[in-house]
Amino acid sequence: MEGELPEGTVRNILEQESLKWVFVGGKGGVGKTTCSSIISILLASVRQSVLVISTDPAHNLSDAFQQRFTKIPTLVNGFTNLFAMEVDPKVENDDLTNDDGLDGFISELTNAIPGVDEAMSFAEMLKLVQTMDYSVIVFDTAPTGHTLRLLQFPSTLEKGLAKVMTLKNRFGGIISQATRLFGLGDEFSEDAMLGKLEGMKDVIEQVNRQFKDPDLTTFVCVCIPEFLSLYETERLVQELAKFEIDAHNIIINQVLFEDEAVESKLLKARIKMQQKYIDQFYMLYDDFNITKLPLLEEEVCGVEALRKFSQHFTKPYKPSLTRGTIEELEQRVSLLRSQLKDAESELQKLKKGKEKA
Repeated sequence: MEGELPEGTVRNILEQESLKWVFVGGKGGVGKTTCSSIISILLASVRQSVLVISTDPAHNLSDAFQQRFTKIPTLVNGFTNLFAMEVDPKVENDDLTNDDGLDGFISELTNAIPGVDEAMSFAEMLKLVQTMDYSVIVFDTAPTGHTLRLLQFPSTLEKGLAKVMTLKNRFGGIISQATRLFGLGDEFSEDAMLGKLEGMKDVIEQVNRQFKDPDLTTFVCVCIPEFLSLYETERLVQELAKFEIDAHNIIINQVLFEDEAVESKLLKARIKMQQKYIDQFYMLYDDFNITKLPLLEEEVCGVEALRKFSQHFTKPYKPSLTRGTIEELEQRVSLLRSQLKDAESELQKLKKGKEKA
């Protein structure tokens, strides 16, 4: 059956010159950061300038590229047009105001609307990113829930503005007094706060219009061939459809390929289980580009390793040995020989041990 399946790659993303935003998402621990790093490396070879942003508090981008990144875009070592930044989705209060007099107002606001602080910091970041004018921006997003929350931010801010109006009525006098008392001038007045929120709402609405345009935005779902990941991906694809976000690429990571000369019963059982889920992925997403990536012996860290692994994103991975070939038989024979040698030396040790006893 596997021979008939169309082999997908991420070439469609590289060929779509109009793309401005690429989201890479999925459940934790499936290799999103490796995938977003490689997709940005590949994009850097065909586009003028690329920015990869991690909104994951774990900051895995620094680990993937083995280079320290901050909230300021930094050129990735070995590139002239690839930049990376790590953003904490939680905003600190001092990003909004540096004054104690307004702390009560801010905390009241952030407690009243869950996610408004995240929305505001995200809006600030998008504003920043838009002024920088990169050709394409890749988001290495935090686990699934956060990604979709960020798409709901305009309505979150809508609620935020309504809440500010009620807070203004309650705290209005106090805030004006506080700003006068501390001699802070107009920039900390409630009108300035309202203006700031309004400005952010505009930015987010504008960006969300772009997010819903399939010419400008696409979402790459990363998963592994297991039940939970299949289920999570199905949920993610449905949520994205609900938000009208284009998604037609799935990357299945950590695949064990059957054609390798596998001796282990455990691995054979695992391959069989994985194949069952891979078949289901192909059945459910027959109109998607599905890219299968092999499970490796070591982590993909550093630009060289990422570059090397990137070849499997543009052309389907083929195991080095195919079952039934002379090479494969030779490998099996040499494997059996070395196993026999090991067994003989173990036996010798046991005999010597017995003789001593």
